[in-house]
Amino acid sequence: MKTSLLTALAATFLMGSAYADGLQDLERFLREVTGGSASFTQVVTSPKREGDTRARTKTSSGRFDFQRPNRFRFDYTKPFEQTIVADGQTLWLHDVDLNQVTARKQQDVLGSTPAALIAAGTDLKSLQGVFELAAQPDRDGLSWVEARPREKDGQLQRVRVGFRAGQLAVLEIADSLGQQSVLTFTQWQAGAALPAERFRFSPPAGADVIRP
Repeated sequence: MKTSLLTALAATFLMGSAYADGLQDLERFLREVTGGSASFTQVVTSPKREGDTRARTKTSSGRFDFQRPNRFRFDYTKPFEQTIVADGQTLWLHDVDLNQVTARKQQDVLGSTPAALIAAGTDLKSLQGVFELAAQPDRDGLSWVEARPREKDGQLQRVRVGFRAGQLAVLEIADSLGQQSVLTFTQWQAGAALPAERFRFSPPAGADVIRP
């Protein structure tokens, strides 16, 4: 009985330590990594429709840059070109094929989004005002944190952030429509010196600019 009790207490302690690592990794990432650049692959899985034999997936890839606070850039290169730029004031989305640009006030759309989670916050306290944060069990060699928006009326349901050796590795995103999106980051250049121009955007000549 004593052995079983000690074993259970030891397992509980070890599990608690493992869970805490995810929050510690997130806090270090927020405090110490002020900017960076990485390649990413995104796999979006949509719920099955009636008659589907399997879930539908879409894979895209590109480059991600960010600079705290509140500046980031996603350049999708495959299978279609698309650019998303947050310059601190405006969130720009450029669909190259349509030659269409959508511009929204950044503060109105980024509050509880995965991009805000990894690029806007500077410490756990600032994020906890927007997200409920909870450490998760280690999985696939990564430490994990789950973030759920405190405002429940948005489309985002939850984000799970995975870290490998303290570096951002995976974002798992679930929305209220049942869609799952997994972004995997590789070739990190943490602390890379990024020119200010990377986070500026000017609509191309002839583009249709929409400001909702």
